[in-house]
Amino acid sequence: MKQFNVPIIYRSPLISAVKARRKQLDKMKKDFSPTLLDFGPVRIYLARHFGFCYGVENAIDIAFRTIEENPGKRIFLLSEMIHNQQVNADLKERGVQFLQDTYGKQLFPFDELTKEDVVIIPAFGTTLDIEKKLNAIGIVTEKYNTTCPFVEKVWNRSEQIAKKEYTVVVHGKPRHEETRATFSHASAHTPTVIVNDMAEAIELSKYITGEKNPEDFAAEFAGKCSAGFDVTSDLERIGVVNQTTMLASDTQAIAEFLKQVMIKKHNLTAANTEERFADTRDTLCYATNDNQSAVYGLLETRADLAIVVGGYNSSNTSHLVELCEGKLPTYFINAEEKILSASAIRHYNMHRKEEQVTENFLPRKETIDILITSGASCPDALVEEVIGKIVSFFPAQKSIEELAGEFLQPA
Repeated sequence: MKQFNVPIIYRSPLISAVKARRKQLDKMKKDFSPTLLDFGPVRIYLARHFGFCYGVENAIDIAFRTIEENPGKRIFLLSEMIHNQQVNADLKERGVQFLQDTYGKQLFPFDELTKEDVVIIPAFGTTLDIEKKLNAIGIVTEKYNTTCPFVEKVWNRSEQIAKKEYTVVVHGKPRHEETRATFSHASAHTPTVIVNDMAEAIELSKYITGEKNPEDFAAEFAGKCSAGFDVTSDLERIGVVNQTTMLASDTQAIAEFLKQVMIKKHNLTAANTEERFADTRDTLCYATNDNQSAVYGLLETRADLAIVVGGYNSSNTSHLVELCEGKLPTYFINAEEKILSASAIRHYNMHRKEEQVTENFLPRKETIDILITSGASCPDALVEEVIGKIVSFFPAQKSIEELAGEFLQPA
């Protein structure tokens, strides 16, 4: 796999050593058991897979190289390149400006851009409309485009089934940059509708079966369907693709549910199912799959609590939190300073959309077991900082440097 030039400030000697050892021992990535970091009074279990993925490293490489290659020029990011506050803050410190916020709100007017300006397309991609606006100004969007290849894979799959006259159903968060981009690309070729979850998929199915009045569709799916969407004809043949960072089991469940709806309505058999339901296969990216599978493996370990590190607006990270919350007390943080002391932690409550402080989050016992993972846009250095903060509260038998040295020894 291609190697990227990622700034050393995002690297971690400990995590790099751990990942190298695990890769050496498990080249086929079939072992999803965690890695034990035994500090004596506190034992930390690291997920098998976590942290920067291919798409994120590619985006960071391009962004920092763009800054170096364009001294004196105004450089803009269309929106957050990735959902990580540290990376985006570092880019801002180097003079990069943001054109939009993460939800598409304009921060810098397009009409004030010139063809001499540089605009970086984020890893999530962007809409065809925005590309057209930038190209009309004279800005070449292809030159500094960090769109993740796995996102482009979803666009290509959508176009393929569109050519066979299927309507595209996108499983994703309607306001997320990636889903907005995928919706734009898919709807340019075929009728397209977004479902956020199984509940919305069930409501969509009622229009397929005729249980709901077609006249109600436009209002119920306002902002989630392509212009001119005709329920009476556009739901006769469908295929499901997804925002690459969604929970894999959710996408699979939605696809299977809608498939069964189509089979029942049209009295299909296994041999002719594709007449009505496209075989899109799973369009989730490899890193999302690996990270989620690693969390399932992580949760097989008995522990007192879990800590998930990443951006609060990161979709893939939120799903890791969701998985952990179902098994044990879980704390979602975006920086080591959110661990206030050995007895208090400030963490993000996804359900209330706000931070809260929990007291006595570390149990009082002789040995504490903690599960740790992070999202695909979280630097390994940040994970090491979190580990260091936790270990600092205990008379550890080994230092982080000593453990890193052990993992560097031949297996």
